[in-house]
Amino acid sequence: MHRSRTAALLTAAATLLFGAVALTTGSDPAAAHGAAITPGSRTYLCWKDGLTSTGEIKPNNPACAAAVAESGANSLYNWFGVLRSDAGGRTVGFIPDGKLCSGGNPGYSGYDLARTDWPVTHLTAGARHDFRYSNWAAHPGTFYYYVTKDSWSPTRPLAWSDLEDQPFLTVTNPPQSGSPGTDGGYYYFSGNLPANKSGRHIIYSRWVRSDSQENFFGCSDVTFDGGNGEVTGTGPGGTPTPTTPAPTPTTPSPTPTPTTPSPTPTAPSPTPTPTPTSTTPAPGSGCMAVYKVVSAWPGGFQGEVMIMNHSTRSYGGWVASWSWPSGQRLTQLWNGTASTTGATVTVANAAWNGTLAPEGTTTFGFTASTTGTNTLPTVTCSGR
Repeated sequence: MHRSRTAALLTAAATLLFGAVALTTGSDPAAAHGAAITPGSRTYLCWKDGLTSTGEIKPNNPACAAAVAESGANSLYNWFGVLRSDAGGRTVGFIPDGKLCSGGNPGYSGYDLARTDWPVTHLTAGARHDFRYSNWAAHPGTFYYYVTKDSWSPTRPLAWSDLEDQPFLTVTNPPQSGSPGTDGGYYYFSGNLPANKSGRHIIYSRWVRSDSQENFFGCSDVTFDGGNGEVTGTGPGGTPTPTTPAPTPTTPSPTPTPTTPSPTPTAPSPTPTPTPTSTTPAPGSGCMAVYKVVSAWPGGFQGEVMIMNHSTRSYGGWVASWSWPSGQRLTQLWNGTASTTGATVTVANAAWNGTLAPEGTTTFGFTASTTGTNTLPTVTCSGR
């Protein structure tokens, strides 16, 4: 596999923040986020497979459930984050064999599992195909698409030697549709699918940014059977039967294990009844915040926000902010320091959780009052 050359260093454009409150504190350069959505990568289709009306992700597909059991539900809440911040166009010798689908990122190792029951996109060999790639954060760069050799088998983890030597499609700086930082935004381009292919294969994608060392990776499971982009193996009742032994899938709670003691909030009467969690991922940037409802009761609820450092530098502190969309009011907060102005809440780190290494995470929790619909806010954050 050849080593791709990155383009000359460009000045990164400011990340477009859809529906967000901009923070003016010092922050890291915006980081790209994205994944193949047509044909869909494993993380994207597993997110689609498990997404519920409440925002909770509960995979139906057994391969997706097994991946979440190994990597945690955050790998799907953050389905667009299969990245290496230090890749710089490197492939063979940098991403180990057997780790191609995760890009060697341990937070996504479950998507390297060798299984035959991943969601599958049905395609026609040699046909013209409209490709889409999420532009959760938009940046200049080149997309490379490879396909597996005929000798590849889905019963073993993907290795570099399983891929054809050259990409069948290479596209630089394609046009975009929709807004970055949303589920509906994407790059789009057309190209011919590999000819003389039949049966199950993987289409492997790489997005090599030209304005930083950050690269993205993904595996899209496909079958060349005369299809036109149809997807099977997702949603209730749409899961294929595994044809190889696989671990019993479980669906763990997306709540991460806290790394610092958290005081137990005093819930108002009546006793809170647990409800499904919900999330609102923030638009792609060096700092990302994921919001969810942990439990709710008449007139109030308990929530949690995870702060993620997707930059290449350590944070010495962070700030998160959101505006309540439907009259909610903060009543208590832990693992952070809060200030409120009307509907706007700003939370700075506590003394013990401000330092975050690249790809590190921390959480803070809160209780709040609410009347009527508990609509989810969009949370933005920045790191110092």
